[in-house]
Amino acid sequence: MYLENEEKVCAQSFTYPSNEIKKQSFLKSTFLYEFMLPGINPRQMQQAMKRMGIQQQDLDATEVIIRTKEKEYLFKNPSVAKVNMMGQYTWQIVGEPIERELSNEPEISEEDIQTVADQAKVSKEKALLAIKKHKGDLAEAIIDLQS
Repeated sequence: MYLENEEKVCAQSFTYPSNEIKKQSFLKSTFLYEFMLPGINPRQMQQAMKRMGIQQQDLDATEVIIRTKEKEYLFKNPSVAKVNMMGQYTWQIVGEPIERELSNEPEISEEDIQTVADQAKVSKEKALLAIKKHKGDLAEAIIDLQS
């Protein structure tokens, strides 16, 4: 009973910084811990983290991309925090991921196409087909077109 009343008093007496940016930063930094440990006062959580040697830095990220061998996860406008816990850094990302399949075809630039076309003395269309055939290997494409 005493703890409940103390939490209510702490929650009621807490005022956010007057600066709106500081308020948003504070809310973002405590969001992750409130989500993981509901019912804990954000101010008390930050004090406890400080006592345990945990430092958190919020990043103003606009996009986060995680690539695996088969897929790519894109987070638009995520909440990102860099957490230092006794010298070990952890990155926390909160947001909705957009899942995309990765393409196996190499990216072929206009410059690569022009180089192959000039070296092999062929049209850009033939150069592009040869580059795709040899999976982006320009030297192989040139040799194939010259033979």
